[in-house]
Amino acid sequence: MVLIPASMSRAEEKHWVAEMERKLQRTEIRRASPARESDAALLARCAQLSARYLDRQALPASVRWVPPMRTRWASCTPADRTIRVSDRLQNVPAWVLDYVLVHELAHLRVAAHNAEFWELVRRYPKTERAIGYLEGLSAAAGWGISELDED
Repeated sequence: MVLIPASMSRAEEKHWVAEMERKLQRTEIRRASPARESDAALLARCAQLSARYLDRQALPASVRWVPPMRTRWASCTPADRTIRVSDRLQNVPAWVLDYVLVHELAHLRVAAHNAEFWELVRRYPKTERAIGYLEGLSAAAGWGISELDED
């Protein structure tokens, strides 16, 4: 639905509706993460994020999309260096998915949610913003997901 001033002509209305559609499409393209395309793309994104935020010292053996988890956005098993990401995250903005991946990558270095772990995670500059986004998404959808956790 588009609300426009009653004083607009049909030609102006047509122009501005088309302009707003173009802006929305550009926004969607910018926010989409290529990592959502496949497990291989997720793994590649993890390599980029590890290099940027974790000194290349957190590289998983595998990363894969999985069916929705009941209580988690993602999980990590440090023993075998695997990360699983709920496919509920395939449509979130790229910066939110990046936060989730950095969080799980940090578990490859520090298993517990202790001060050292959060120091690593907070190297990602949008950590607090992404946590808020995920909390709001979970609350709005009634999923009851409140954390990212390791196995």
